[in-house]
Amino acid sequence: MTDIAVRIEGLGKKFIIGHKKSGDIRNTFADFISKLLGRTSGSTEEFWALRDINLEIKRGDAVGIIGRNGAGKSTLLKVLSRITQPTTGRFEINGRVSSLLEVGTGFHPELTGRENIYLNGTILGMKRVEIKQKFDEIVAFSGVEKFLDTPVKHYSSGMKVRLAFSVAAHLEPEILIVDEVLAVGDAGFQKKCLGKMSDVSKNEGRTVLFVSHNMSAVQNLCNHGLLLNKGKIEFAGNMAKVVNRYLAQYKTYNIDKIHFGNYISSVKIRNQEQEFTKAFKYGDDIIFEFNLTDTFSFKHHHLGFFIFDSDGNKISAISTAMKTPIESNDISGINYIKFIVKSPPLIEGSYYIDISITNKTRGRVDYIQSACFFTVVETDIYQTGAKINSHIGKIYLEVETYFTQNI
Repeated sequence: MTDIAVRIEGLGKKFIIGHKKSGDIRNTFADFISKLLGRTSGSTEEFWALRDINLEIKRGDAVGIIGRNGAGKSTLLKVLSRITQPTTGRFEINGRVSSLLEVGTGFHPELTGRENIYLNGTILGMKRVEIKQKFDEIVAFSGVEKFLDTPVKHYSSGMKVRLAFSVAAHLEPEILIVDEVLAVGDAGFQKKCLGKMSDVSKNEGRTVLFVSHNMSAVQNLCNHGLLLNKGKIEFAGNMAKVVNRYLAQYKTYNIDKIHFGNYISSVKIRNQEQEFTKAFKYGDDIIFEFNLTDTFSFKHHHLGFFIFDSDGNKISAISTAMKTPIESNDISGINYIKFIVKSPPLIEGSYYIDISITNKTRGRVDYIQSACFFTVVETDIYQTGAKINSHIGKIYLEVETYFTQNI
């Protein structure tokens, strides 16, 4: 038996997009005549949702597929689930596939939950006795026992997802394909589902393909990752590296087009060699530079910023309130601040900062979210060939602060 669960070669999917003309009376009448004659009105264009996808996925791999909206993630899963046919290329799947792509997928609305469990099992090629053996486990996991004999059309979205995932995960598929649909469920059930998918992959040796915008979930579940961009594979490899690549792409910006509020004109980051960069090694000094506008006055304001990790956890806070630059109450001519964060113990990952401007008497007067982004690259911290693979939590950072005129 081959150890390849999914093999994709030159896969592409094309759609034809129609563009309607303006809705005035003339065009409305032309549309009506075109429909009567069986013609299409308006212009059309080709859109490639997927193009030149080449990939091999081994049995037992848990693969996280990420990317921006419209990148082609859901289309790829629909092709692999045989819901839609590819336009070019081919794919080969070795094993029984169970898919959860949309709320209510595979359910007949007029049938009860009980009847749909047997229907789905039959579609997957299972015998009635096999489904019966798994039935109680499916119902217990889904938590919809009370509504088991109610037609599915009366279920809420969350109830449908509960039952659908339970069916998909428990009917012993060799390959489990799950889209973002789990987001419909509550937090407790999402955690339960992720635990089940991890068990299916790690303990049962089955293959999982998981599309999600929850970076923490894909990193905890998946060992391999795939970053899609405009229908093509932009990057593939270790899940953590794929997530970092995605976040770096998502957070990039043109510094000249960012609006930093009324008090800051620009924010830049340098390394300890004074080079502008967004990538640092573990333990490197990180230098944050803020150019201020004329409306900022140290007599009346403090500037502070918060460092967050990619999951949105606040790592540290730094502020000019920690140190007064000049003892005099009349501070003038200072429109530049440099914070040197000394050897921060930040592990490999992506980080961003929020900036807060506080008036000394009125409180916060401005707050800029995601003002700057940087990454810490993989480094052998202890020179042992090993690296830290989990976050160490909130930390205290040693900082030197300098105040000068704009340089």
